[in-house]
Amino acid sequence: MSNNADYPPTIGRMALERTVRYALEEDISTGDVTTDSTVPVGLWASGAIESNSEGVVAGLSVVHEVYRQLDESVHVEDRVREGDRIVRGDVLALVTGPARAILTGERVALNFLQRMCGIATLTSRFVEAVAGTRVFVTDTRKTTPGLRFLEKYAVRVGGGRNHRMGLSHAVLIKDNHIVAAGGIREAVARATRATAHTMTVTVECATLEDVIEALEAGADILLLDNMDVETLTAAARIAAGRAILEASGGVTLDNVAAVARTGVDCISVGALTHSAPALDIRLTLTLGAAA
Repeated sequence: MSNNADYPPTIGRMALERTVRYALEEDISTGDVTTDSTVPVGLWASGAIESNSEGVVAGLSVVHEVYRQLDESVHVEDRVREGDRIVRGDVLALVTGPARAILTGERVALNFLQRMCGIATLTSRFVEAVAGTRVFVTDTRKTTPGLRFLEKYAVRVGGGRNHRMGLSHAVLIKDNHIVAAGGIREAVARATRATAHTMTVTVECATLEDVIEALEAGADILLLDNMDVETLTAAARIAAGRAILEASGGVTLDNVAAVARTGVDCISVGALTHSAPALDIRLTLTLGAAA
């Protein structure tokens, strides 16, 4: 049985159980025909989950949940902690138990772990790039359907912050909303009337004219969309602290430091979740119990 029954408080148990259950059903279906036909019943083994590259660890609890659901006789022992930096050859965890169960769960466990470590690793690089400024890095809703809570958790492990989790958590008036509402002022007015006073209202601004109009309308946050460094700097001067400024669009590791120096408060980066390369992680099996 897993030795890590406690989940990080930022990963909900019910959501994690549901997500892992679906992943196992998707992969195993009616059975693992390869393992069932080649691996003897009762064979005991150990699997070392090892990194083939440098990165940041995120998702160990998901590995535990995979094997808990698959076979409770499998024991998972963490050798690192969430948020630890790892290098090639580091062992993240040892999995001990029936060889059949270890092999059947291998791909699902590694898929989650590689994905989450990749997101945490990329996030940490963006956070490091803006170190020394007051700016924080945040994610977006550009996540894998069904995996948002895990991917956003990985962003936090990497040192970033989370944007709204879903459409019900904050008002974000984008270009198409503005068109449909008849303008920024009307959109903000409608949103303010229709939502609780505790709900923030963000307006996407593509130009400095949009910035002025959104400020006059009373927006709480201005999402400065695809603005260059000079325009972002000008927007910060115009806002003069009257609203939180979020730079978004076209932000890369090469330009994020320059964006952070323009006077914005935060930078949202969709690439953290939609383009993070998976960390290269493998499982190496040995027969018998681990030392």
